[in-house]
Amino acid sequence: MNSIDGKPVPLSAFKGKVVLLVNVASKCGYTPQYSGLEALYQKYKDRGLVVVGVPANNFGGQEPGTNEEIATFCKRSYGVTFPMMSKVSVKGDDMAPLYRYLTSAKGGDVKWNFTKFLVGKDGGVIERFEPRVKPDAAELVSAIEQALAR
Repeated sequence: MNSIDGKPVPLSAFKGKVVLLVNVASKCGYTPQYSGLEALYQKYKDRGLVVVGVPANNFGGQEPGTNEEIATFCKRSYGVTFPMMSKVSVKGDDMAPLYRYLTSAKGGDVKWNFTKFLVGKDGGVIERFEPRVKPDAAELVSAIEQALAR
């Protein structure tokens, strides 16, 4: 995958880390979850958690901007410091290979923005959380803490 500024990011860069991959959108009812995702990242990054935002325009045209516009919005509106990837497709024929892997491992097609996939240190998909599960939800925080302890 590429970072939001177009630089290649090998997934091996996350080896040995717990990763929370989230398909994000700037004009969605769930967009305020950026704040909670940033809080999770700040709380657990020193223990090995990486939150990765993956912009996608698959649902309701809610991520229409360019990568540069998305990056500016995330920093200005929510103070996002966690890694952001370039915009990709998370469903359909042009689905990004990473999302083919994630959706085949847990729950099938992504149904909306802010679906969260928790990936363990070994690269295996641990759990999937649907958009309504907020970043500070007990079930998500518990799963992250368990994954970090492994």
